[in-house]
Amino acid sequence: MLNGKVVVLGVTGGIAAYKAATLCSRLVQRGADVHVIMTESAKQFIPELTLQTLTKNPVYSDTFDERDPSVVSHIHLADLADLVLIAPATANVIGKMAHGLADDMLTTTLLATTAPVMISPAMNVHMYTHPAVMANMETLVSRGVSMIEPGEGLLACGYVGKGRMEEPDTIVDVVERFFQGRAAESAASNQDMESGSTGILHGKKVVVTAGGTIERIDPVRYITNDSSGKMGFAIAKAAKQLGADVHLIAAHTDEAPPAGIPAERVESAQDMYEAVQRVFDTSDIVVKAAAVADYRPAEAATSKIKKRGETMTLDLVKTTDILESLGRQKTSQFLIGFAAETDTVEQFAREKLKRKNCDLIVANDVTQEGAGFGTDTNSVHIFDAEGLVLQLPVMSKEEVALRLLTLAAERLTGRLS
Repeated sequence: MLNGKVVVLGVTGGIAAYKAATLCSRLVQRGADVHVIMTESAKQFIPELTLQTLTKNPVYSDTFDERDPSVVSHIHLADLADLVLIAPATANVIGKMAHGLADDMLTTTLLATTAPVMISPAMNVHMYTHPAVMANMETLVSRGVSMIEPGEGLLACGYVGKGRMEEPDTIVDVVERFFQGRAAESAASNQDMESGSTGILHGKKVVVTAGGTIERIDPVRYITNDSSGKMGFAIAKAAKQLGADVHLIAAHTDEAPPAGIPAERVESAQDMYEAVQRVFDTSDIVVKAAAVADYRPAEAATSKIKKRGETMTLDLVKTTDILESLGRQKTSQFLIGFAAETDTVEQFAREKLKRKNCDLIVANDVTQEGAGFGTDTNSVHIFDAEGLVLQLPVMSKEEVALRLLTLAAERLTGRLS
């Protein structure tokens, strides 16, 4: 996927800069044309000559060192890039990017490029969790910058925690999947233009559930959860963009459904179960992005419950497990579930996929910055029965939705062929 792709690699001044040598080597081995821009502090950790030798291209660090009079170097690199990758990305460069500063070759190029930007943060654990750094990263993500989450472990400073730059092989895999996704979207678009259809899901019926269900305690109180409906709405919007006939079933949400997509509104888990059952037999893809209550009050009071005593006991009973029911019923339907977890994400997600007979499970750690409820971004791991299929860094929920549905369309086509 990297053959002929131009990757502008920004290397900034952290101890993880030594990993840039391996990263350059791996990218070149996969076919990328790598052009390196180093900050002055990065050169304290690794020499320019090392990266120049590995990439077979000049290494840039000085905005005013114009080597080719026919071009302005930072503009030329900005235009040339298919992707700008910053690895390692220090707290300093993240701050500069967030505030639009351009005081060196790298940050000047970043302001000039229209290519996608991906960063791999690396810093001390306390720096990584500092409110200023977190706010800067949120700003970048909101502008479409992709984030490769740092790993956890022993840091060079002696601390143990989150902040270690992700390993070069993993970063290259993320870059390859990024270009693979873009290639799939481009191929699908070309195919649709040739066939006269409107997308890779043209002629398919996609059912999407969104939001959080409400289980009534009495006429003024209820049990619900933090789901905003944004992920489900993004999936419904992406499905329509890809040409599908979309049936959106929405419980409680923080905002209105996407324009042009009518939503069947429901309240409780039972309401949602009945709504899905009515359309399941005629569906091709079902995406269960809603957060459905696992329990409901055994009895809902018909009038407001008055306050009595210091404590109150509420009897709860299990709701119908919609995803598990669909997994038992499915014939040719492609079933996608979601797993919002707070720990042991992979284990719980794979167990859920097997138990509920899903084709794909989309798992995310809702405690991760930029991936929880109510955000405009997400970071997910997508699993099938064989294990991890796709890992997406923090990106907009719309982009996550397009990647997910492109993958589902490819698998559905393969199953039917």
